[in-house]
Amino acid sequence: MIMKIKPTILLLLLPALASAQTDGHNPTRDEIEKMHQDPKAYIAMLENPQRDIEQKPDEVIAAMDIRSGETIADIGAGSGYFALRFADHVGAIGRVYAVDINPDMIIHMNRRIRDMKIANVTTVLSTPEDPLLAEKSIDRFFVCNTWHHIPNQSRYIALLKTMLRPGGQIIIVDYYKKPLPVGPPPAMKMARSDVVDQMEKSGLKLAEEHTFLPYQYFLVFEGK
Repeated sequence: MIMKIKPTILLLLLPALASAQTDGHNPTRDEIEKMHQDPKAYIAMLENPQRDIEQKPDEVIAAMDIRSGETIADIGAGSGYFALRFADHVGAIGRVYAVDINPDMIIHMNRRIRDMKIANVTTVLSTPEDPLLAEKSIDRFFVCNTWHHIPNQSRYIALLKTMLRPGGQIIIVDYYKKPLPVGPPPAMKMARSDVVDQMEKSGLKLAEEHTFLPYQYFLVFEGK
């Protein structure tokens, strides 16, 4: 059953769930679930300007050193926070796939893509188990604050590998598994070491790691 959120409750939830809170409050599992049930509230959280302080999107993109003509798949693209930024960097001959399991997020991104007249971003309504992309079609997968939500991660990695082009990368950005002033509670997070172990057991290696994000690990994996 989907719970309806009253406007007064929504107003209380938004500041509690917004990024870069300074009062040390972390959203509970129930608060996160309620937020996901309300598209407007969820989009407001994802697009909160305060998020830029912790997420440092320009620095993340600079570290990725995106080349014109690349094909990037943003898994769990949400409101398009990163996907629409990637569009400028892959250029007219590049392609961005904005992948999400939430139809409301797909509609929101489609509206933004239309209104911004962006020609190189394609949205994909996927399932939790499969990004539904073609084999050998992706240069880089970008997975930000989403990996801990994927139910069968080993199978998902195997699928991603079939969709990567030779020399492709899987990039994981997610919250450290410890108490933080932002992000989900520790019980919902996945430790950096566990992600590395997963990828290595699946035949990938940690090729690069960036440490400038205050609350998240930023890992780049490639084939061994």
